[in-house]
Amino acid sequence: DRRRDSPAAGSPIQPIIKDVGEVYSRLLDHRPVIQGEIRYFVKEFEEKRGLRELRVLENLKNTIFETNERVLPRCEQAMQDNLGETFKRLQAANAMIHRLQEREYEARKLQADKVMAREEKCIAHWEEFMKEQQNKRAEVDEEHRKAMERLKEQYSEMEKELAKYVSF
Repeated sequence: DRRRDSPAAGSPIQPIIKDVGEVYSRLLDHRPVIQGEIRYFVKEFEEKRGLRELRVLENLKNTIFETNERVLPRCEQAMQDNLGETFKRLQAANAMIHRLQEREYEARKLQADKVMAREEKCIAHWEEFMKEQQNKRAEVDEEHRKAMERLKEQYSEMEKELAKYVSF
């Protein structure tokens, strides 16, 4: 405003400057329009949207209150009841598994004992077999020695008899 009034206060250019200022403010200065739109938007939002948002927030508050006061305690009680039952079932299952493991352990131990008994029996049988083989070997060696002695005697007798006939 100072610029408009001071440079050409009484001059004929003043109406032209005034018209240019009005054209500028209408075409290029959008602040008043934007401020009006902002005021309108805020007013509409507060009146229409604000009440809707308050209702939504009130509904959420009621839902949360109901959940905290009614649903959550029922869920906790149901969970406690079911957890107790589930815990009992798990203990029973654990006991059954423990018994099965004991049975399996006993069966394996029995199997291992049988295997050990068979091995010991095989070892005893093998030792008996080896002793029997040594006895037979000793018998065969003894028979062989006796046969050798008989043959020696027989050959020595034959030599003696041959010695009788050689002197002819």
